[in-house]
Amino acid sequence: MFQGVITAIVTPFTENGDVDEPALRQLVNFQIESGVAGIVPCGTTGESPTLSYEEHNRVIDIVIEEARGRVPIIAGTGSNSTAEAIFLTQHAYKAGAQATLQVAPYYNKPTQKGIYQHFLTIADAVDLPMIIYNIPSRTGINIETDTLIKMAEHKNIVAVKEASGNISQIMEVISRRPEGFSVLSGDDNLTFPLMSLGGDGVISVASNLVPQEVCSMVNLALAGKWDDSRKYHYYLLPIFKALFIETNPVPIKTALALQGKIKEIFRLPLSPMDQSNREKLKEVLASKKILL
Repeated sequence: MFQGVITAIVTPFTENGDVDEPALRQLVNFQIESGVAGIVPCGTTGESPTLSYEEHNRVIDIVIEEARGRVPIIAGTGSNSTAEAIFLTQHAYKAGAQATLQVAPYYNKPTQKGIYQHFLTIADAVDLPMIIYNIPSRTGINIETDTLIKMAEHKNIVAVKEASGNISQIMEVISRRPEGFSVLSGDDNLTFPLMSLGGDGVISVASNLVPQEVCSMVNLALAGKWDDSRKYHYYLLPIFKALFIETNPVPIKTALALQGKIKEIFRLPLSPMDQSNREKLKEVLASKKILL
């Protein structure tokens, strides 16, 4: 079972737009030293839509190499093309990833039958644990609970990253999941509420910036220390909100750049933050002593 804090890590770039390998390796070590339970390279936070196949595979290779088996690496290898997802997943398997994160097919808008067949085909093609990623706001489709529970019968489909924002749906998933199937929050804001309902942790954006604090919140919840976990939730809530003041991963990469960990560089169509939003972000981070 996957549980705890798993960081959806950013992909840093150099001034000329290449993947910044030294900065990425430093981020991996910072995450592991801060106590996270796993790392996801090449998710949405890693700007996977604008990485070439070669870059995508290289980022996964770097993260696996630098982790050196210290934490599980869950490679983002999803696509709206089933064949492409299999191609990327096969590389992750050969590279040594412990699992993959598979986003619901976006733009195509398949039926629930098509969604089921998409994920089962990948699960049959590559013998690697798979975390399903349900985020209707990005993909345009919702993975219905009946579909998810049916998919969970497959031995390789072991968890869901739940970012529907629908608490009723999340409760139904948790109540109906098979034994050993993990339900992870895909929204930092909802991690504490999801865990109070029986969830297992979070695949987090905020933990790029404040991994120790997010780990404390989640680990306290896993230990049943709800009052202490709740204090962290409310302490972190302004940070969670500030990191989504614009489209992810623009604010989190901006925050890391303000700390000097990466360069503030994005790939179009993502662009630097609006100056007023940038000032709001800086104000929140300064209030939490993240920026001095």
